[in-house]
Parts: sequence; structure tokens; C-alpha cells
Amino acid sequence: MQPFGMLVAGSLLLAGVAGGALAGRFTAPEAPPAKTQVLYRSPAVVTAIQRLARLETARFHMERVIDLKSKQKALMGLMDAEDAILLVAAADVTAGIDLGKLEDDDVEVDREKGRVKVVLPAPEVFDAVLDEKHTYVYDRDTDVLAERDGDLETKARRLAVDDLTEAARRAGLLELARDQGRKTMVSLIQSLGYEHVEVTFAEPDQG
Repeated sequence: MQPFGMLVAGSLLLAGVAGGALAGRFTAPEAPPAKTQVLYRSPAVVTAIQRLARLETARFHMERVIDLKSKQKALMGLMDAEDAILLVAAADVTAGIDLGKLEDDDVEVDREKGRVKVVLPAPEVFDAVLDEKHTYVYDRDTDVLAERDGDLETKARRLAVDDLTEAARRAGLLELARDQGRKTMVSLIQSLGYEHVEVTFAEPDQG
């Protein structure tokens, strides 16, 4: 009986060791990590936008009459004289978004949700070009005692460009450029396969 008892005890000891090894080997699986949302900076989206370069989204045709006078003194300062020009000016003032200023961090992409957020540069006036077909000198009057100013028309044309540009701003050119730019961006990004697009604008440069 003693050898049999020793055999049983030995078997139980081996079973306990084996059971412990198996218990150590087959531990309960860890819980999967919680799902996280990953946002990507998408070079593909940025590149597609930057290819548009200067996005012209609004244009106003403006007209104005410029009355410019060159005040002079004649006869050793005893007499007033003037050289005057009346310029009818027309110009096309164009505004839009300079997409060359767009940075990678301005575009945020959530691929899983098909969502893109874009912060575009503030709209700006690109240029104001006089319409030569509709810009002309209506009247030029030089007093007898005045010297004719050869640069007076050039000054009047330059003044017309500045004046018409400011008039276009006051008439809402930049607001229209912003609205049209947003629509263009939404359409472009949706064409890349993103359903939800949010477009905002950076603050205008005050410098």
C-alpha cells in the first residue's frame, strides 16, 4: 500500500504542477482598447486646394467721374491759376482667396466620418484694372496763366483706381468673394469623396 500511496501522491503533485502551468499560460484575454477618433492632416486635400492658386471669386465693374485740379500761383504769386481734368473712369475690381497661403494645419480630415474642416485665408482685393474702352478724358481746362501739368491725367487715373477699389469694398466685394469662395471649396472637397465639409476663414491681415 505504501508504494501505491506514493504513486498516487506523485501523480497528484504532477497534475498540480501541470495545472498551474496551464493556468499561467491560458490567462483571460485583455479587453480591447476603446475606439479612438483619429484626425489626419491630409496633404492630398491641401494639394488639391493649392492647385487653384489665386481663386478669383468676385468682380465688380465700377464707374466714377474724377475731377482733379492742379492749383498754381502766377505772376509772382499775385494770381491764382489752375490746370484741371475731368476723367470718366471705369474699372473691373477683382477679389478672391490666395490659396498659396494655405498651410497643412489649416486642413483637418476625419476619414472615417468623411468630414473635412478648412480654414481659408481671408478674401482680399487682387487688382483693379481700368477699362480703357470706357475710360476717357471728358474735359481738360488749363488757365491762360497756368502751366499744363503733363502728369495730371496719370494722377487722375491712379486716383480713379484707388477710389474705385475703395468703392467696391464698400459695396460688399469682399463679402461676395467670401461667400463664393466657400461654395467653391465645398464643391471641390466633396468631389474628392468627403461628404461633410466645413469652411471658415482666417481673420483679415490688419497690417
